[in-house]
Amino acid sequence: MISRRNIRVKVMQTLYALETMEQSNIKPGTATRLLNEKLDQTCQIFTYLLNSVVQVAQYAEIDAQTRASKHLPSAEDLQVNTKIAGNEFIYQITSDKGFQVNLEQWKMKLQTDDDLLRKLYNQLIATDAYKAYIADGNRTKAGEKEILEFIYKEILAKSEPFQQHMEDTFLHWGDDEEMMGILINNYFNKPHLFNFLQLISKEKLDYAKELLLTVTDKKEYCLELIKPKLQNWDSERIAAVDMLLMEMGVCEFLYFPTIPTKVTINEYIDLAKAYSTPQSGQFINGILDNILKDLEKEQLVQKQDRPKK
Repeated sequence: MISRRNIRVKVMQTLYALETMEQSNIKPGTATRLLNEKLDQTCQIFTYLLNSVVQVAQYAEIDAQTRASKHLPSAEDLQVNTKIAGNEFIYQITSDKGFQVNLEQWKMKLQTDDDLLRKLYNQLIATDAYKAYIADGNRTKAGEKEILEFIYKEILAKSEPFQQHMEDTFLHWGDDEEMMGILINNYFNKPHLFNFLQLISKEKLDYAKELLLTVTDKKEYCLELIKPKLQNWDSERIAAVDMLLMEMGVCEFLYFPTIPTKVTINEYIDLAKAYSTPQSGQFINGILDNILKDLEKEQLVQKQDRPKK
């Protein structure tokens, strides 16, 4: 469910964190601990976003109670439609044991911003999509799904205050935001396939740890291959992220036989463009391509088809 690109980003972030740490603070297991923390945050964000969708929808009940408890409630106050609070997808989410475990484990309920929820709910009820939803006296699976998708795509994702809230709450929200849109969409299409306690498959988790530990273990060898290709470049002045991405790329060439070399190069070009300087994509493309040619001449790159499941 979580892409290999996102895995590579988490490994890159972990390697960068290790580079900036005092060597005396790096103990056995530090690298994998940092990686696990970053992967955990991806799972936290997914759970938090779904919980935010739920809370916006359930705010209809809070609104109804608040308005009905006024000293002199109007007829409108007494007729707040709470249909969305009973949405079947909300029940499916909130009754999931894994979802509840995550909420408790990460204390997400304590992060709720009531004022922000109220504003998001008010944005929702002002939309034509919401008005059409409550005007329909029937509940259909498609209609129930569509209104929750609408809350995420049109209310949460387009709300500047909510986006700021996510940045303030999760350090690397920007790295996960695009993928979260895909995950949320996939969840509403096939919720029965999701395991909140294992959003990262064992295969990808093993890949993440193996890539991290391989880069740290083979760093000196990778630098021996990279530095001669830098020509007039001073390796000390090259962006740290660029060096890490090249080390990761070289390790994939040599030690990950099921990942095609073309995939590796394209992935690290894209990551360089996204996380380093404007020229980094072209720079990394040239260096990795030159290294690959040398490795292939020496028959050091051995690739094989990924086994079918």
